Amino acid sequence: MRTLLAALVILLMSSSVGCVLVIAPASANPEGYIPNLSMPKEYINYTIANVNGVLWAKIDGYYPMYLLKENNCSFNGELPMVYPMPPQTTNINISLDNQQVGYINYTQSYPEALHHTAIGNWWMIYFNLENVSDYFVLKIHYEHPLENVNGSYLFLYDLNIDPYLSEQDNDSTAYFTIQMQTPFNNLNVYSTETDTKWNPIDYNLTEDGSSQVVGIQMHSEYGKPLLGDLVVTFSHENQIPELTLWSLPIITVGTILILFYWKNRTKDDRYG
Repeated sequence: MRTLLAALVILLMSSSVGCVLVIAPASANPEGYIPNLSMPKEYINYTIANVNGVLWAKIDGYYPMYLLKENNCSFNGELPMVYPMPPQTTNINISLDNQQVGYINYTQSYPEALHHTAIGNWWMIYFNLENVSDYFVLKIHYEHPLENVNGSYLFLYDLNIDPYLSEQDNDSTAYFTIQMQTPFNNLNVYSTETDTKWNPIDYNLTEDGSSQVVGIQMHSEYGKPLLGDLVVTFSHENQIPELTLWSLPIITVGTILILFYWKNRTKDDRYG
């Protein structure tokens, strides 16, 4: 998922009880103990569609989470979080257990607060989850146009799972479902360990009515090398416009008439 308060807070470990204190940049007072989080599974649904001639990604993330609290630590039920967003992201919607959650554009207030990815720096939003229980479900929806690089489209999902792995809960699987509602070819899927090291990974391709669906799983384990982020690239199949199809017979007939006219004119000039 995403880095928990990576650019927003300073984490101080207490040697006596192992509690984590969270200090916001604008405050000198600890806001409270933040427990570890566990996310054994996460589900990310993409819809790739053509919107007025531009390819867009519509993302719905579903994140069931568990609190892993330390003994003798008092938790006030609040989890401040940040979440990186691709350029030109719009229609952001966040909910905690189906209750709407507000957010702010953190990078707008702090321009240096950017999240680095293998395809560039992303801006970040900030939100605070209140009255969090031991188990909760976070949902995040957002939309953004796809990047076009050298004739190929691509999008990246920032799979920063490391903060959610620990000895207490040591593995997690991300399930991606990508519904392609536009023609495509040359589909490739990669994991990105670094900006330049992209490793091809397997995927499944199935039919769903008029759409094709790409299925991907990325498994992560505590103490083992992580795969990194997910990148999907493809070429867009440009369909011949309907106007061109029905106009082809007219163009053909017109060409024949012109050739017939010039042939007869040449004949008349020769014998005129």
